[in-house]
Amino acid sequence: MKLAVLGVGLIGGSIGLSARDRGLAEVTGWVRNPDRAEECIKVGAVDHMAGTVEEACADADVVVCCASVGHLVEMGRKALDAAPADCVVTDVGSTKQELVEALGGDRRFIGGHPLAGAETAGVANARADLYEGARWYLTPTSESEGMLLDRLQKLVKGLGAKPVAIDAAEHDRAMAVVSHLPHVFANQLAAQGRPGTERLGALAPSLRDGTRVAGSNPGIWGEIFATNHEAVVAAIEESIAGLERAREVIGSANPERIEKWQAAVGEDRAALSATETAGEATHELRVLVPNQPGVLAELALALGRAGVNITDMSLDPAPDMSSGAISLWVAGEGEAEKAEECIAGLGHSVSQVMTGS
Repeated sequence: MKLAVLGVGLIGGSIGLSARDRGLAEVTGWVRNPDRAEECIKVGAVDHMAGTVEEACADADVVVCCASVGHLVEMGRKALDAAPADCVVTDVGSTKQELVEALGGDRRFIGGHPLAGAETAGVANARADLYEGARWYLTPTSESEGMLLDRLQKLVKGLGAKPVAIDAAEHDRAMAVVSHLPHVFANQLAAQGRPGTERLGALAPSLRDGTRVAGSNPGIWGEIFATNHEAVVAAIEESIAGLERAREVIGSANPERIEKWQAAVGEDRAALSATETAGEATHELRVLVPNQPGVLAELALALGRAGVNITDMSLDPAPDMSSGAISLWVAGEGEAEKAEECIAGLGHSVSQVMTGS
């Protein structure tokens, strides 16, 4: 496989390092600042560097666009213009809907978002194990080419990550709550807590924990908030409603009522900390599908909406290319039954092939 990484920093460099370390691909890199090219080669993130986006993408099987979210539409368009007809183009941005709306009409583009990172940026801090065990969200559309989605899934899995298909809008709504809203709260807590801290002469541990991410890189977070503003504002409005309920409960000065509210929140916190079920038997499902654009994406997205975690996936086209079989591996008997019901509901023939561990 030939892999092009556009933007070889922490994220792109770690993709390149991992792909090379695991023997997955020959890696070509490109950076905006040519003075950084030598460092990318020196740390082992790439096999060679290209002078232009066109050169990097010319014969690639996969192109990964690694830039801040505000620059991804421009980079993605350049990559699609330069990439071969059978190349899949993806990205690593943390907001997806705006990008997919701009580029998703091209069957070769599939948005991506690995849930991985580090406190330090730059290719010098790239790690081959950065994606080990991490979830890597993919946002295929009805236009997505099944073979290209399959190729991208295999690359992501090869890097040690867990590919999960999700609708772009659903992704952004979820990220607004689990990632972007905490930054909003941290910013507000920092501003609100400053006077009290100055009066006390000390920073309380709870405030220290709650403001850890306050004021994070203004350039990056400005782009994230701007590209996901609708979902973030909706999450803020929901939080305002929750704070108003909390104000009413606490304002009642009723210890029993307050204790009940606090206990309920404790249950929510415990649920957040619950780990995924491990050690369950793996079930293989085989699905017969027509060779039509968007079929694989339709399956992956439907299962994602149903909450089914696909541990692996492969696509085997028929010799005449008129149809194909998709093999899905799902952990747990209950998950397998849910997947079968979901797939059958889409009108596809599905059967359970084998059960292993």
